[in-house]
Amino acid sequence: MAGSSVSVDLSQAMATAPMSAADWLVVAPSILTMVGGSLCLITRKNTQVQPRIGLVFLSLLVVSTVALLAHVLDKGVVTMVMGSWLPPFGIAFTVDALGATLAVIASIVALCAGIYGAATIDTSRRRYGFYPFLLLMMTGVCGAFLTGDVFNLYVWFEVLLISSYGLLVLGNDRSQLDGAVKYGILNLVATNLFLIATGLLYGKFGTLNMADIAIKVREIEMSGTVLSIAVLYLLAFAMKAAAFPVNFWLPSSYHTPRIVVSAVFAGLLTKVGVYALLRVLAMLMPAARVEMADLVALVAIATMLTGVFGALAQSDVRRLFGYLVISGIGSMLAGLAIGSTLALSGTIFYAVHSIIVMTALYMAAGVMGAMGGSFDLRRLGGLYGVSPAFAAVFLVLGLAVAGLPPFSGFWPKLMLVDAALAGGWTWLAVTILASGLLTSIAVGRVWIFAFWRGGPEGTVDGASIAAPKLAAELNSPGIWLPIGILTALVVLFGLLPEWMLEVSARGASGLVDPAGYLRSVFGGAL
Repeated sequence: MAGSSVSVDLSQAMATAPMSAADWLVVAPSILTMVGGSLCLITRKNTQVQPRIGLVFLSLLVVSTVALLAHVLDKGVVTMVMGSWLPPFGIAFTVDALGATLAVIASIVALCAGIYGAATIDTSRRRYGFYPFLLLMMTGVCGAFLTGDVFNLYVWFEVLLISSYGLLVLGNDRSQLDGAVKYGILNLVATNLFLIATGLLYGKFGTLNMADIAIKVREIEMSGTVLSIAVLYLLAFAMKAAAFPVNFWLPSSYHTPRIVVSAVFAGLLTKVGVYALLRVLAMLMPAARVEMADLVALVAIATMLTGVFGALAQSDVRRLFGYLVISGIGSMLAGLAIGSTLALSGTIFYAVHSIIVMTALYMAAGVMGAMGGSFDLRRLGGLYGVSPAFAAVFLVLGLAVAGLPPFSGFWPKLMLVDAALAGGWTWLAVTILASGLLTSIAVGRVWIFAFWRGGPEGTVDGASIAAPKLAAELNSPGIWLPIGILTALVVLFGLLPEWMLEVSARGASGLVDPAGYLRSVFGGAL
């Protein structure tokens, strides 16, 4: 029997025009970090060469993300599809101002962590994979910020989580393993919820392309199924962002690894959860976000208060900073609850500020520990006499994390309070201001006890005591350079906020009105 021949015209499903060279910037961060991580893994026994390779690729990552952001700000949202299959059939990377901005800040923080790690990570931990894990974690972080597909967002989350497990247990201390178990169990639960929600989403809409979902969600009426999917995503990403009440894993784990690992975790990982909440709830399911706004506001208030009260109760500076990470997440969730363009702009600006300042504070905690021989405030004191310049740097970072002018935390808090009052969310505004005041007390307590007080608890101020000295390990510029870079950004974004205000506004506008995002993905077919 002769078979029938059926011709299939694939031209309508495949991209035929070649990609411009600039558009390859969309996937360059993921490729660079994968190649760099692989080379570091191959050379892991050569502990002298491995950091150099890692720093070269982290520097290239910064260059590529800066170029990508410039390209996006110039041309608008950029999309690249894999294998030439057009969306929604092909896997898409779609980059807007929000994703590109967070990728730039994340890459700068990762480079700073790489420099700090070169000065503080010993040969044993290098051999066991500090740089491969750091670079592969950045593969996941950048992939999450740049992907245009929900399932691939899940994949990139997995990449960054697996790498972060490796960083968390480097050294195999008992406390690290204990912290890794708590971190792993909660993230495993969150990952399963994420996967279940994604399966339900595909079952409902038959697509996982973000732009396609955004179109189809707007074509149907709000239903219980869509709201259930949104609730699952809220719970999954809230766990990853360390929002109340699923945040106890963070202060139980972030103080256990090496300080540079804590720094990069505090700066980046929770912000990827916040980014996912913004992308899924604000852009893909805006009606569900409105339905859940009161719930998100309550979570934001509880997260801010539990975070800052937890910080006030701590004497270990690493645990204290961990609670400040949580408090900051509450402020970002406040913007998501309000949902206006100004509020979402404030959340984006706050995320950028928090990535920078929390990384710098943890690195500063490492210096405090090296100077004073402890991370316990009861055993610290007299650090101002050791290094007045470092005391001033820490004061700048403390004022910034509290949201006080003229530093980077002031502007996003002002935007969030303004948006809350304009939207009738008075209690949110009051809580944001109260958490800022209590954060000021928490970091002021650290500065007074560790720097201003003459010595450890029990000594008499002004008396001759065994004051700490500048430890030999602090002679390395690799410790001071990243702290200086991050502190300079804190001051820059505080004194000259115009650029960040504009970029944040563009990112927020793209969430509220994703027309540009949809045009980039579907072009003339929209």
